[in-house]
Amino acid sequence: MLETADLSAALGRVRRVTGLPVAFGGAVAADGRAMRLTDFAGTVTGALHGLVVSAGNGLGGRVVSTARPGRVEDYATDTRISHEYDKPVTAEGLRAIAAVPVAMGGSVLAVLYAGTREPLSVGTRALDAMSQVAARIGTEVTVRREVQRRIAELETTAALTRAAPTAPEWEDVRQAHADLRTIAQEVDDPALRSRLQDVCALLAQSGGSERSPNPLSPRELDVLAMVAVGCGNAEAARRLGLLPETVKSYLRNAMRKLGTHGRMETIVTARRLGFLP
Repeated sequence: MLETADLSAALGRVRRVTGLPVAFGGAVAADGRAMRLTDFAGTVTGALHGLVVSAGNGLGGRVVSTARPGRVEDYATDTRISHEYDKPVTAEGLRAIAAVPVAMGGSVLAVLYAGTREPLSVGTRALDAMSQVAARIGTEVTVRREVQRRIAELETTAALTRAAPTAPEWEDVRQAHADLRTIAQEVDDPALRSRLQDVCALLAQSGGSERSPNPLSPRELDVLAMVAVGCGNAEAARRLGLLPETVKSYLRNAMRKLGTHGRMETIVTARRLGFLP
């Protein structure tokens, strides 16, 4: 699940960490046989735009097939690579180029390039910095895929638990609900955050209760979700990135809005109203 935004942001970071004027990249096809160059920063022609690079061919194709970084001091004359793409590379005026794989598990998802129009050596430090940028993307994609997998599982669980679940099943749902509310505050992707919040709402309604108009703020619900799985104020604060006093304040606000007078009464009422699973 590599997105165009991932590559675009990565190219800016690549230029900053290497000091090289040109960066570009593209995603590898699902079958791993080819890569299409789609994202560019610092290019002055369209020679490379849309270029399809076969696995094993040229510098980037070698990176796709080996899943290892590579570099050349002068692309058109380097004897370690094949030269199917000399024409577009030369048209862009590129000489020294480095390329690194964006990997997840054993698969190469994309390749990031950085280059210059001078025949010089791209140093080990620059190549290492590019590899760190690529590793960051790989980690982000891995996390995003895992979150999506968990969301899909929980959407199924929420549907199944509408029929009276056993106590252990409910505890799993409640713990998942609390975890997802925490994760939703940490993700940067607005679409993914919105989907996480939708799943949280779906889980909260899994018991079949009629959902009442909700007077609670998202942060008040976050705190109640932590309390519902047994967190004290200090632990809830740690998990939500808040101060313990702030947690107490949110909890007091929730009690006032729900007309309750203690932690357990508040949780029971929130569940009855369909605000918590």
